[in-house]
Amino acid sequence: MERESARRAFELDPHLIHLNHGSYGAVPREVRVEQDRWRTRIEKNPTGFFQEEYPPLMRAMAQHVARRLGGDASDWVFCENATSAANGVLQSLDLKAGDELLTTSHAYGAVMKAMVLNASRRAAILTVAEVPAFPAAEDEVVSAIVARMSPRTRLLVIDHITSATALIFPVRRIAEAAGAAGVPIFVDGAHAPGQIALDVPSLGVDWYTGNAHKWLFAPRGCGVLWTHPARQAMTRPVVLSHGTDQGYTAAFDWIGTRDPSPWFCFETAALAHDAFGGAALMAGNRRLADEVAGELSAELDARIAGPSAMRGSMAALRLMEGCEDPEKAAAYRRRLASEHRIMVPVYAFAGALWLRISAQIYNVPGDYRGLARACRELVLGEAGSRRSALSL
Repeated sequence: MERESARRAFELDPHLIHLNHGSYGAVPREVRVEQDRWRTRIEKNPTGFFQEEYPPLMRAMAQHVARRLGGDASDWVFCENATSAANGVLQSLDLKAGDELLTTSHAYGAVMKAMVLNASRRAAILTVAEVPAFPAAEDEVVSAIVARMSPRTRLLVIDHITSATALIFPVRRIAEAAGAAGVPIFVDGAHAPGQIALDVPSLGVDWYTGNAHKWLFAPRGCGVLWTHPARQAMTRPVVLSHGTDQGYTAAFDWIGTRDPSPWFCFETAALAHDAFGGAALMAGNRRLADEVAGELSAELDARIAGPSAMRGSMAALRLMEGCEDPEKAAAYRRRLASEHRIMVPVYAFAGALWLRISAQIYNVPGDYRGLARACRELVLGEAGSRRSALSL
């Protein structure tokens, strides 16, 4: 499908430039209609649906997840998002005083906060491996993580595609090193399904979570969790309900009454991804992100995080050093939205001001040219004013 015509498949505001698919995704119209159909079906007979239809439907949809992402349906469960899955795994651990959780400096903020709280409540230790923001190759990521493993490490938590730097971590290599050290590994793959090809069981990890509502076009609230069979007996969701004592899938399938329509749209969303090109879509998005990141880097004198080989359909650029104030970054983001109608993340990370772009089927190169002009005006203009003031 041509990118220009693909915009009509979505209900995005045509007066905005949407460059933030990575944060919240975008739902094609046909998937939104399918979600409405499921909601209508539920409302016709809520009692009958939840008591009789719901249980087998959950397992049937898990079959679709397994066919798309690898493994067996019995290893896959649904959750609202990757953060929910991470919290479930963290709370399932039998952490004792002095035990260690290990993660990286690129960990997603919400998951980092969950690790901090879990560690403090159990008198455990949280260790953070400092991974460079600009690694030249995968080896730098692997070595930084391996160097911080210890005999006390009870869980390693890594991102597959990082939120702050948009880097694709070499999960299989990290998992091999963790396995050799006897360290279980949880992978936060929130950005991975639909952005890169996945066969989760082949990665050699213990837990893997992803969001289908980002790059795979599912409605928001469609997260999935894969758990190695050897870890399923211990793994439970954050909310414990009637299925708690009935095993891994039963515990996750029912944690109380909620809207399951996002999960029942997984197949339709995955088929929409195929219709947009599937593997070709992912490759095209990657090419576009790489091309425009290079142009923005040259235009804004900004440094791109990591080499092209370690990036997918997103790219993160360091705009200005010396900015550690998240409120200031948020002010830039709001001005880009209100004054230039551009929706794009601007944030503080590693002592600098960053910008992260996404490339999706509805984006074209011209979308990013307006971003370059706006950033020159808002961000670099202020940076120039600051330098001039300092020279007086």
